[in-house]
Amino acid sequence: MRTIRRSGEFELEIKRSRFLCALARVESEEQAREFIARRRKLHHEARHHCSAYVLGPDGRTQRSSDDGEPAGTAGVPMLEVLRHNEITRTVAVVSRYFGGTLLGAGGLVRAYGNAVSAALEHVGLAELRPMRLVSTTVDYLLAGKLENDLRSKGFTVSDVDYSESVRFVVRVPEGELEEFDVWLAENTNGAAEAVRGDLVHTEAPI
Repeated sequence: MRTIRRSGEFELEIKRSRFLCALARVESEEQAREFIARRRKLHHEARHHCSAYVLGPDGRTQRSSDDGEPAGTAGVPMLEVLRHNEITRTVAVVSRYFGGTLLGAGGLVRAYGNAVSAALEHVGLAELRPMRLVSTTVDYLLAGKLENDLRSKGFTVSDVDYSESVRFVVRVPEGELEEFDVWLAENTNGAAEAVRGDLVHTEAPI
């Protein structure tokens, strides 16, 4: 899955109608609804505030609204653009200022879809990579070498806790967990053991 690299907005003008698309990062339906309400208040003179959002690490939660436009001509094409680009954790709101010329159903579908596509290109995308938080504990004699080896191997060390021994928390790609277990055992002569924790997602620019 992917998400947007940053929040932002982009405007298209079609036959004197203005289609202002705003995108924001959200983690819940409540946050998505709050953003839609803010856009409605900010652009209170606009005739329509159509919206779509996708949530969850797998993009399972999906909602859209035509907000008074003919059914299926606004929210659904906006949602389709998000789905086609495998976007999640994102809400899109298109505020339309009517320019006096009717666009027809096909014209509306293209306009709302194109507004979201242009806004996505404007803000940029990031790939969400599933990573497992893995912890391991070693004594102080091994800690310095292990930390250097972890970083030189390309692993992301999220946290280091120095107490009676040294505990490292490392982000490991989901598909490389068994390989990491073997590497860690070999690199420490069996002195360190990998303990798997939570699943998180890191972002990489596309």
